[in-house]
Amino acid sequence: MSFEDFKKMDATEIPIVKLFAIIAKNQTVYLNHHLDEFGINSSQLHFLFEISHQKEINQENIASRCNINKGAVARSIKKLEDKGLVERRIDDNNRRQNIISLTPDGEEILKKAISKLDKWESYIFEDNLIEKEMLQKSLKEIAIKSMEFNHKEE
Repeated sequence: MSFEDFKKMDATEIPIVKLFAIIAKNQTVYLNHHLDEFGINSSQLHFLFEISHQKEINQENIASRCNINKGAVARSIKKLEDKGLVERRIDDNNRRQNIISLTPDGEEILKKAISKLDKWESYIFEDNLIEKEMLQKSLKEIAIKSMEFNHKEE
């Protein structure tokens, strides 16, 4: 389907999950294009967000929070470590675990990446009828409900 055909479609005929997928895909394309100058990709940016939010976090928690397998997290963390954006140290409470934290360079790259993301979001919301904050609150509630539903199904 062409972009013009999509624009003409009745929004109520498009499943919400399809709209989420389109938005997420386009954000990923934008981010990967703009993050390339920092030597990271959108997946690695999500890891930097998680590490920044928790300050110190182990790889297992990153995998769980990002819903990605531990091996993929380990490989990405290694790349971020090689670039000097994160550092690993052995967890004193569990010597088999590594604690991950941002380096000053990692914090700087995260700030720059957030600036790129803010630019994308500003464009997305500049003409919208719904306020960004209202949408964020509603989407968080939908995310919680979807997590609850999947948890009940297990």
